Amino acid sequence: MSLRLSTVILPYLRWHEGGRAAWQRAEQLGFHTAFTYDHLAWRTFRDGPWFGAVPTLTAAAAATDRLRLGTLVTSPNFRHPVTLAKELISLDDISNGRITLGIGAGGNGFDATTLLKSGQEPWTPRERADRFGEFVPLLDRLLTEDSFSYEGDFYSAHEARNIPGCVQRPRLPFAVAATGPRGMKLAARHGQAWVTTGDPKLYETGTPEQSVQAIHGQVEKLAAACAAVGRDASELDKILLTGFTPDRGRPLESLDAFVDFAGRHAELGFTDIVIHWPIPDSDFAADEKVFERIAMEAPAQLA
Repeated sequence: MSLRLSTVILPYLRWHEGGRAAWQRAEQLGFHTAFTYDHLAWRTFRDGPWFGAVPTLTAAAAATDRLRLGTLVTSPNFRHPVTLAKELISLDDISNGRITLGIGAGGNGFDATTLLKSGQEPWTPRERADRFGEFVPLLDRLLTEDSFSYEGDFYSAHEARNIPGCVQRPRLPFAVAATGPRGMKLAARHGQAWVTTGDPKLYETGTPEQSVQAIHGQVEKLAAACAAVGRDASELDKILLTGFTPDRGRPLESLDAFVDFAGRHAELGFTDIVIHWPIPDSDFAADEKVFERIAMEAPAQLA
């Protein structure tokens, strides 16, 4: 299978002042999927415009025809599986079956603290993993069963109705972001795809070569997790969200640089490479002409 190229469009643009145009241009450029982040606020964008992922994807679904759409990623930090399932079924219907749910355990930051009461501590990594472990299988059931009840440690659902279900059957695909053993197990059991950003410990001081080796180790761990549940890891798409490895923005400096970067990761078994839509004066700044050339020409070179 040829390597697919996708993009992630951060939801910081007003819809009528560049937002709609970006999603439509992503379709024109031939990207396989256009994702957006599902956060309440994010890093250096906190004090500027930032819009909700679900309304943004709803508008993008109405403004495009072929482009797949999705979150990268949604987390339990501020989502509940019952309400999320209803929104996802609606999105899948509006888009006529073009939605992929990127989903992860979440992390520190504004999502983890915005809803807390005064003096309340954010969840620890272990607590986030505990919730994620309940969130994913519950969401799976909610998206595949017309009526479902559940009482767990963190979530409950009492005769939750989800009729008519997803356009995509048995449900829309999950792209599970994971690097640890518990997350890998969830990807193996419930995922149609697996997502990584690489090893965050290497971002500041690591080398691109060390990053490739670390990601190779993650791919091997995914294969082991799949084997443990009787699944072939080749059944899962493998998605690399770029911008968080020691390479940073260098792969977008030229077509040749990107083809070299993407090719090295394709050799590890990746099926999808995701690049950030250029944002001036940010960590995702890039030459728009080079970006568009990569979108149009790189897939053929990586076939």
